[in-house]
Amino acid sequence: MTAHLTVDAGTIAYEVTGDGPLVVLAPGMGDTREAYRFVVPRLVAAGYRVAAVDLRGLGDSSATWPSYSRTDIAGDLIAVIRHLGGPAVLVGHSISGGAATIAAAQAPELVTGIVELAPFTRAQAMSLGDLRARNYRKGMYRMVGAMMGSVSGWLGYLEQAYPGKKPADWTTRQAEIGAMMREPGRMKALQKMMQTPPADAGAQLGNVRCPVLIVEGSLDPDWVDPRAEGEAIVAALPAGLGRLEMIEGAGHYPHAQYPDETVALLLAFLQANARA
Repeated sequence: MTAHLTVDAGTIAYEVTGDGPLVVLAPGMGDTREAYRFVVPRLVAAGYRVAAVDLRGLGDSSATWPSYSRTDIAGDLIAVIRHLGGPAVLVGHSISGGAATIAAAQAPELVTGIVELAPFTRAQAMSLGDLRARNYRKGMYRMVGAMMGSVSGWLGYLEQAYPGKKPADWTTRQAEIGAMMREPGRMKALQKMMQTPPADAGAQLGNVRCPVLIVEGSLDPDWVDPRAEGEAIVAALPAGLGRLEMIEGAGHYPHAQYPDETVALLLAFLQANARA
């Protein structure tokens, strides 16, 4: 059942399932908590209380907010964890990976570990050689379309972000995302998120004090070299805290494209770091 938590200028929607140590799941931009539809049942079956959250501006959360930075999202996630009686392991995808970094640095008493799935956690540097990379270039072109306010551009980006096999419910899920993005204020929220640089998250990497798991898809079109991006995040963390795992064949959404492999990594991490 969907619940709502009032945070500053709006409400954050979330859904809690199961019982046990708390795990909070935050999706990426332009998506909803349904991004974890294949993950939640497996974590619940393994004995965890799972809270899947809709980001500000998206899903069932309020559409219109003053800003949509990673720091803002981190504040929302901290509020949810505190409300649910943390501590929690926090799992964040893409923009929420950066937000998880900030939340862990700002509220170490509430976050016992973070998992970042294909995270945008560092400032990106782009070279001419990067633009020549075919998959990266195609993904960027679609992203630019979404930045111009095109729902079809966003759905086109998702086609590139899931290279190879698609989830069994791909057509239905694309229709659901398209319908959500056409609701008043949702596309504007996505555009604002795209405009927020990850520098605030990168600045907090050195302040994280809990274990960190970075998960990258080997075919993620958002980077020319996903492994190098993951390694750079680990290197910016305090020594010994971070670990990188690659999922071969996955794109930018490993949790939806390769849920079995993603959940196996999550469960191993949770066994070591989740606390009731």
